[in-house]
Amino acid sequence: MTQSAGGTGGGIVIEGLTLGFGRGAATKQILRGIDLEVPAGRITGLAGESGSGKTMTGLAICGLLPAGADLGGSIRFDGTELVGLKQRTMNRYRGTEIAMIFQDPTASLHPMLTVEAQLVDHYRHHTGASKAAAHARALEMLGLVAVPNPEAALRKYPHQFSGGQLQRIAIASALMCEPSVLIADEPTTALDVTVQAGILRLLRKLCDELGIAIILVTHDLGVMSALADTIAVMRLGEIVEHGSRYQVITDPQHEYTKALIDALPDTGTEAAS
Repeated sequence: MTQSAGGTGGGIVIEGLTLGFGRGAATKQILRGIDLEVPAGRITGLAGESGSGKTMTGLAICGLLPAGADLGGSIRFDGTELVGLKQRTMNRYRGTEIAMIFQDPTASLHPMLTVEAQLVDHYRHHTGASKAAAHARALEMLGLVAVPNPEAALRKYPHQFSGGQLQRIAIASALMCEPSVLIADEPTTALDVTVQAGILRLLRKLCDELGIAIILVTHDLGVMSALADTIAVMRLGEIVEHGSRYQVITDPQHEYTKALIDALPDTGTEAAS
């Protein structure tokens, strides 16, 4: 493992973030004034049910919102304001300084291209590296995320891998350009329990060893209790509770958080201690 495999920059600071679609009385408000700090070297969990705004928060950070989005407030990365940034400038941050992985890894992997073509082209596009350097980087990243036989894996196509291996490859792709911030949107929901545990251990390892800031988006507070350093609970576009993993899981203050905790299996809070 080399320290150069990860970003060394700062985290994300969000203040008063709002997001709406439509105009006038027809406006649908998705985010209603989000305040959140995502420090480097920590895993910040965004928890809440579908429609709470947690995924839209991640997409807003990456500048991946759909057309017609009205974004307000502030998202600062390492001192740079991202809200209102021109798309060309935002493109330089997305994929290099800030990366995102999704619930379905095939969303970020082209089915008709080999793993090598996708990782190498991505790296060369953003860095201008030689093909040989990009190939070496791809091997390093596949090894980092524990994909077996990285050299052979590079020659394969996405359909030749299991769901868990595909998610590891998607994470490797996200890490190719040494991002400082990694947004993981429901990264284990589609995986079985054993594979899920492996991916969660991988995210913890990457955070601890590379010092990157990770935003973990999930509806599953059980996953949060095993992984996140701090947890922000979202409901209807607002953060209703924010604190350390231990505090939120063992002593929730908001009724909505209490309801989420009550829905956990009996073993769900053990990992918080």
